[in-house]
Parts: sequence; structure tokens; C-alpha cells
Amino acid sequence: MSGAVDIGYGQLALALGFVVLAGGASLWLKLGLGRDLIVGTLRTVAQLALMGYVLVYIFAINQAWLVLLLFAGMIFFAARIVAGRVKGKGVPVFWPVFISMLLSYMVVSFLVTRVVVQAQPWWDARYFLPLGGMVVGNSMNAMALSLERLFGEMTNRRDQVELLLSLGADPREATSAINADAIRAGMIPSINSMMGVGLVFIPGMMTGQILAGADPLLAIKYQIVVMLMLVGSTTLGSVLAVSLARQRLFTPAQQLRPGVPGAL
Repeated sequence: MSGAVDIGYGQLALALGFVVLAGGASLWLKLGLGRDLIVGTLRTVAQLALMGYVLVYIFAINQAWLVLLLFAGMIFFAARIVAGRVKGKGVPVFWPVFISMLLSYMVVSFLVTRVVVQAQPWWDARYFLPLGGMVVGNSMNAMALSLERLFGEMTNRRDQVELLLSLGADPREATSAINADAIRAGMIPSINSMMGVGLVFIPGMMTGQILAGADPLLAIKYQIVVMLMLVGSTTLGSVLAVSLARQRLFTPAQQLRPGVPGAL
């Protein structure tokens, strides 16, 4: 195994053509995504360059407090991204998202590294951060989809929710169908990934391990663990985020708050 082919800076510059293509489509179709594409590209380069060297430092020190602090920071910025992308129409969702991510992602990452992989110690940066990072990166999209569906359905079913409230239903009962639809929306992408992995797309983690010279069987085992843990993390995260955000839609008197989806 000779390892991965090196990519020069000129080749990296050529890869910017894909962003130019996306920018051209945005201009042509008037999508208004030009600024987001530019900022996203700059952040991708800067953040990956910084994280690459930070990981070398953290792997060398491998202290629990530093590993967990970095993981919490990853969750914090993921929550900010989700809260910024979800158009809650007056509903602040950062704290529901952050709390949901912190609890669900920490539980899943701990179980994977401690129980499944059995890393010693369980917070070993070589295992905890890559696996935890996959949980955060993939599940944040599921959480955004769940919250978008929650707010969208609250707007579309406003009359139905208010009718149920007027008939004596509590907010949980009045929004049970909406809650289920929102959580389902967050879970579907990870389920679809399980359906297509290895057949429709080849996972990057497995391919990277094989390129690095790892035993293919070991790489396969790790990838199976990753796919299964993503289902668990998206489920836990979506359930918690939707439940906490839904509570913010109603007053203590069990009425829709003014200015939120579904309110008059």
C-alpha cells in the first residue's frame, strides 16, 4: 500500500472551480447564495487548516479536560450554525439545540468509545474526537431538518392546533402529529445513508483507513459502528431538540406565544 496521492496547491486551486460552478448557478437562478458560498469556502479552508494542527497538539498531550473542552466547543459552534439556519420566526432555538446536542452527542460518543471500541482511556483523543466529530457533523443537519419541519408544520397546521387547544388538549397532545413528523424528517437521512452505504456511496472513513494501510476488515468494522452510531445520535438529538423547542412555542397558560409559528 503506497498511501494516498499527494495534492498540490495548484490542484487545490483547481478544486475551487466547483465553488465557481455553484456560484454561477446561484447567479443564474437568482438563489442569493453567493455570499454564503464565499464565506463557506473561506471558513472551510481556514477551519480545516487550524484544526489539522490543533489535533496534532491535542493528540500529543491527550488530556481529558482538553479533549472534552474541544468537543464542547465543536458542539457550541454546531448549535450556532443550526440556530442560524433554522428560521424559527421569533423562537430562540440556540439553547434547546445546544443542550440537545451536548447531552445526546456526549452519550453516544461515550458509549462508542468506552463500550463498543473499548478505547483506553475512553476519552483518548485519537478515537473520541474523530468519532465524536462525525456524530456532530452528521447529526447537526438532522437537527436542522427536524426544527425546520417543526416550525413549518406549526405554520401549516395552525388552525388544527388551535382547535385542539380550544377543545381541552394540552400542547403535547395538540402537536403530537407535528412532533412525529419533525423527528421523522431528522431521522430519514441517516436511514437513507444506511440503505445506500457501500452500494451507492463509499464511506470516506473506511476508504481512508484502507489507504493508510489498515486491515480492510478492521476498516469495515469501524465504518459499521459509525453508521449505527449516527442513527442513534440523530434520533436522540432530534427528539430532544424538537421537544425543547416545542415547549417554547407555548405560554405557561398553554397558549401559542405571540409571534411564533402558528400564532395569530
